[in-house]
Amino acid sequence: MNYDLKVIFEQFTADGSYLMGEPYGSGHIHDTFRVETKETDKDNYILQRLNNKIFKNIPALQENIERVTVHLSSKLKAVPGSNIKRECLMLIPSLDGKSWIIDKDGNYWRMYIFISNHRSYNIVDNPDKAFEGGKAIGRFQAMLADMPGEPLNETIPRFHDIENRLEILERTIKQNPVGRVESLTEEISQYLKRGEEMKTILKLGRAGKIPLRITHNDTKFNNILLDENDKALCVIDLDTVMPGYVHYDFGDAIRTVTNTAAEDEKELSKVKMDINLFRAYAKGYLSETGSTLNQVEKEYLAFAPKLITYTIGVRFLTDFIDGDNYFKIHHEFHNLQRTRAQLKLVMSMEEQYGEMQRIIGELV
Repeated sequence: MNYDLKVIFEQFTADGSYLMGEPYGSGHIHDTFRVETKETDKDNYILQRLNNKIFKNIPALQENIERVTVHLSSKLKAVPGSNIKRECLMLIPSLDGKSWIIDKDGNYWRMYIFISNHRSYNIVDNPDKAFEGGKAIGRFQAMLADMPGEPLNETIPRFHDIENRLEILERTIKQNPVGRVESLTEEISQYLKRGEEMKTILKLGRAGKIPLRITHNDTKFNNILLDENDKALCVIDLDTVMPGYVHYDFGDAIRTVTNTAAEDEKELSKVKMDINLFRAYAKGYLSETGSTLNQVEKEYLAFAPKLITYTIGVRFLTDFIDGDNYFKIHHEFHNLQRTRAQLKLVMSMEEQYGEMQRIIGELV
């Protein structure tokens, strides 16, 4: 669909005048455009049409991002030499003072300052990048640890809640809507036998041993921008920032950063966790969060990657049994392939769990 980007841009209080706009990035959720301004000494911008089918309450989503970015920028102001426009996403208010607008067709839009001269990566190929990724997410969490006010809005309810995910899996197995359960005896058995162990983080939270904090909840590596020297710069994609346990962010990062193969790798012998990338990421992460996490949070960091890898595997398995209604697939058995790859990664983490615990113990 063609949008009149100039008309939309001019409904925001941008510093500069519209020259041109073009699609930008590879995101799957929102429609994203980079807007260039006529003035060479003015900022360029990122303009996004927001997907209100996935995020059903855009004002609540934007309220979260407003609160988080205002707090982060206030923290950065106190850091000598910091560049707030590059180290923190900056929302541009609309003419009526909100952080979004609704166009004539009912579409929601928001705008950020474009962060120039950055690098982002889908694959982590060395420990230095892993360290910087850990540092970026660690700093993000640490700076938000003292954000005042009410808890953030839950933009996707029970997103990482493994009890909820297992209830849905077991219900879907019973319903067996497309007749696939009979061929999945091994996969179902492997996932269900680990279920009770995977509830550990939720139980610690309910017991008051670990606090709910502000977490990003989508810490794949390409949501971290590095600068031109591959140093940590800025954490982006704040749509799922909401209350959670730090283990969700640490676990999902390790799941994506350390995997030696693709998330949907068919050749399972290629799938394993690279312990050197784990060590580097954990070192970067704890260099920023060491003074904000409590002892129990630190103690269970090594467990976190198993939990989140298992959780996404459960979601892939559920979707396969349900007839592939949630995740986009490229062939009939794509979700089963993903399920098996995540299970293999969990097993690799289990084999190296003692070493993972030893590394965390050394770093804290």
